[in-house]
Amino acid sequence: MARNIGPSCRLCRRVGEKLFLKGERCFTAMCAVDRRRQPPGERHLRRPRVSDYGTQLKEKQKARFTYGVLERQFRRYFARAQITSGSTGEVLLQTLERRLDNVVFRLDIAESRSQARQLISHGHITIGGRKVSIPSYLVNEGETISWKETSKVREFSVALASSMPRKSVPAWLAIDTKEMLGKINHLPEPAEIDTTIDTRMIVEFYSK
Repeated sequence: MARNIGPSCRLCRRVGEKLFLKGERCFTAMCAVDRRRQPPGERHLRRPRVSDYGTQLKEKQKARFTYGVLERQFRRYFARAQITSGSTGEVLLQTLERRLDNVVFRLDIAESRSQARQLISHGHITIGGRKVSIPSYLVNEGETISWKETSKVREFSVALASSMPRKSVPAWLAIDTKEMLGKINHLPEPAEIDTTIDTRMIVEFYSK
């Protein structure tokens, strides 16, 4: 499974805003973005004006870093969105939201997307009772997501369950905290996706 293995906080500082890549740490005083506002590598007092290309690149990188997707896979998602009916930017964002690792994070089962990827790749998450170990699996309407039965009683899963709720669950998802069972009510609409990513900039970036 290809993934970013560098420091997560450096990615947030690179785009100049919080991407919430480290779960609860991002809400504490230990957050690197709050402690060091200056992006890595910047040493001058006055930052130069950012070009249109730089702004578009930043939005594309912000989307990649947020969802933990590498460049080649992100390009495939964009190419698929281009040939799908509807707004390319909205379809792209919907596809990223449908990733299983993102859904596990949105359901509050995991504290961050990286933790969700680890749970999935280690075989602790099931869809409709069937183990799925592919974080990039795209969920569909009506599917149910839960812990594997043998994983429910493990110490780490009990600890995660006991700290719920940590955040609100979006309307396109539903979670039964007692049974630790999540359901896809419907595919996410643009208004239901909590993100600051400007998909218009991403479309312009790849349209050059």
